[in-house]
Amino acid sequence: MIDENTLRQPQVIVYSTKTCPYCILAKRYLSEKGVKYVDYDVGADREKALEMMTKSGQMGVPVLDIGGRIIVGFDRAAIDEALAGR
Repeated sequence: MIDENTLRQPQVIVYSTKTCPYCILAKRYLSEKGVKYVDYDVGADREKALEMMTKSGQMGVPVLDIGGRIIVGFDRAAIDEALAGR
């Protein structure tokens, strides 16, 4: 059976590094909310690092792409709004 919440959830991409504490918090927050996401380690993947910089204009992590909405840093309110489609 397909979960309706999964069908409505926007695509979520997290650009992070292994040692970034805010990246760990952001991914933990998404997991606790049951949000599926793709995680790219921009410390190890130069192509994804460039993609992140193009999308966000930033070099810092984390950067979240939630359905095309770019969030720089771990911002719970912005994450919740983007997940809700607001």
